[in-house]
Amino acid sequence: MYSYEDRIRAVELYIRLGKRVRATILQLGYPTKNALKGWHREYEKRLDLPVGFAVRGPKYSQAQKQAAVEHYLTHDRCISATMRALGYPGRGTLTAWVREALPQTRKAIVGVAGRPSYPDSLKQEGVIGLCSREESAQAVADKLGVCRPTLYNWRNQLLGSEALSTMKRNKSVPAGREELQRQLESLQRDIRQLQIERDLLKKANELLKKGLGVDLQLLSNREKTLLVDALKDLHRLPELLAQLGLARSSYFYHRARVKLADKYLAVRQSIAEIFELNRRCYGYRRLRASLAKQCIVVSEKVVQRLMKQESLVVARPKRRRYGSYLGEISPAPENLINRDFQARAPNEKWLTDITEFQIPAAKVYLSPIIDCFDGLVISWSIGTHPDAELVNTMLDAAIETLSDADARPIVHSDRGAHYRWPGWLSRVDDAKLVRSMSRKGCSQDNAACEGFFGRLKTELFYPRDWRAATVEQFVKEVDSYIRWYNEKRIKISLGALSPVEYRESLGIKA
Repeated sequence: MYSYEDRIRAVELYIRLGKRVRATILQLGYPTKNALKGWHREYEKRLDLPVGFAVRGPKYSQAQKQAAVEHYLTHDRCISATMRALGYPGRGTLTAWVREALPQTRKAIVGVAGRPSYPDSLKQEGVIGLCSREESAQAVADKLGVCRPTLYNWRNQLLGSEALSTMKRNKSVPAGREELQRQLESLQRDIRQLQIERDLLKKANELLKKGLGVDLQLLSNREKTLLVDALKDLHRLPELLAQLGLARSSYFYHRARVKLADKYLAVRQSIAEIFELNRRCYGYRRLRASLAKQCIVVSEKVVQRLMKQESLVVARPKRRRYGSYLGEISPAPENLINRDFQARAPNEKWLTDITEFQIPAAKVYLSPIIDCFDGLVISWSIGTHPDAELVNTMLDAAIETLSDADARPIVHSDRGAHYRWPGWLSRVDDAKLVRSMSRKGCSQDNAACEGFFGRLKTELFYPRDWRAATVEQFVKEVDSYIRWYNEKRIKISLGALSPVEYRESLGIKA
């Protein structure tokens, strides 16, 4: 239903466009062709359109309704005769009038609990007799004690309505019963095979989450064994094995292995729990190290196999680069690190850089300082602009962590303008830090810091959907990840300890 304003707008545009229906509808997106022409005709008569909508009156008067009912009662109660004599109404309308006037004439509805069931042998005998055409269909039905339509229903159920639609009775050349029997058995085998395939696909979707379009032949023998065990009560075992292409010996072998797999039930649960608690970013090495902390000793191959069976997949990184290089605005210091990211003690070598996160809400930038001793993130700042304030606040926070006045760590960065501005240079000089810079366009010279960015994005940024996240929510998530990275995320190179746990084990205050 369109409002008065919508209808007036459509009519005026229709007149302005030279009464072009298609152009008017394309521009407005409404109404239909007939509705537009009807509105225009009414507008030409009244030079306006009604504000509301007129209520349509009944199509037939009460006198016509009464006359039709009386004619029906006086002329053998025949609906067709009444319609032909009066010229109205429709069959459904007249039936409704009669039921309204004479409710007692409505037939009662009788329900049946269920249809009689017939054995398959009886159905087969009837279909064979019907198709052989040695006698009439009625004679075959009378001999079996059923009606003729039931006989044809059996034929459609067993052979299909289309398969025998062209079969005609031929008395001169009767068909052989044996040939028909072979055709019937072949069709039944095909139907049986299709039923098995359908059940296998449905069960594969339920148990293995493979979907209905999966190729059953591409499943592993273990997965095929699970399907056979789930359907062996509905179908015969040889049929299931043949449909899946699974050898009988392989089935019993994997069936025994599945029963023995319960010994890893607790390990499976522990692996899934560790994987979920650590942001779904632990591979098999870190999972094995975490299990060792719980006094669960298994091999790496076992962990890999269990991860595959439980569908625990670590997200893969995406390739994106951000460069802050703006040219040589001041002399660059020497590359003192020279790709040697090993440190014998904390606060010897610091690495810093800026990375970008692009979410629908805005672009967010992260600037951390990382200690080469154990990969601890000393300080970090997160903002929406990669400006001097971002890196300066990060450096100030890192300098405050230096308890030893004689500590003079090397601060290594790329050649970005952030690390050449006067504010950065003055802070470095006041704290007596040593500057170091990578070569131009050589990210490998700061590989340890780039590696931290890659892990952060692989484990936090890429696997999640940030379309509904605000800038504040995203900043909190990044901050939470860095704290978890420092305090809980284990590193194999540190003996399966986090950076904070590693320093505590050495008696160093984190």
